[in-house]
Amino acid sequence: MGKFDSMLLLSDYDNTLLYTEEALRDGMPRPPMSRRNLDAIARWMEEGGRFAVATGRALEAFRRHAHEVPMNAPIIVDNGGAIYDLEQQRYVVKNFLPDSAPAHIAAMAERFPGVALELYPDDNFVQVYRPTAWNERHAKLTGARYEEVTVLEPEKFPQPLVKALFVGEKEELDALRSAMKAEGLTAYYELIFSSGELLELTAKGANKGEMALRLKRELGCHTLLCAGDHMNDLPMLAAADRAFCPANAVPEVLSSGATVVCHCLEGAIGEIIERIEKEG
Repeated sequence: MGKFDSMLLLSDYDNTLLYTEEALRDGMPRPPMSRRNLDAIARWMEEGGRFAVATGRALEAFRRHAHEVPMNAPIIVDNGGAIYDLEQQRYVVKNFLPDSAPAHIAAMAERFPGVALELYPDDNFVQVYRPTAWNERHAKLTGARYEEVTVLEPEKFPQPLVKALFVGEKEELDALRSAMKAEGLTAYYELIFSSGELLELTAKGANKGEMALRLKRELGCHTLLCAGDHMNDLPMLAAADRAFCPANAVPEVLSSGATVVCHCLEGAIGEIIERIEKEG
């Protein structure tokens, strides 16, 4: 019996486990994974703890980097759109967008012409409408195949869709989100910011918090620990028995009640595990 038996630790990927902010913002090479993180995760798993990533990235955008992260539990991808077992190469849970989504998404994209749109089907490519330099840097960072579309025709949307991503200035995304709420569309969708310029749209109930609890049940774990840095991590942090965030987290997360640890670059996940080890 290990001292971390039946404990599940879930970490956001970008800017919690691995610092990618400058790579996305400026096109800089991403830094290597912190040795402190890697060593601590290895100890965690050796003592019976379960560890996995819970990311806003699509499956293929994370899977190409998964070999860099030691894990022994299924991952959460698409901001809670799915749980995927990398070892068995199968989905544990899928939450696709409803059939009404293409019409709703297209209407909002046309109503807010300053907003770019990324569509994520259940496949290894992303369709992008009105791409910007940000979209190009994002594709380079994730390695996902990128296809530009010049006309949005709901009947030609790739299906099934796991999520959509609206990209733009915060004020315009706030207005888009308010418009969807005013029209009652939040009854069908989750709308969560994953950065100041990214608004994620997934199926209702498809968020990191719901999927973290589902994975906890699937694995039969008694304790859920979660770490994240941005607003899309808040549902997961709220669901956790113990919540943590790196010092580089956004103000909304820093003030959420999560325990603040060191900056992502300094090995935030490593510090979390070290704290648990000292308690044991």
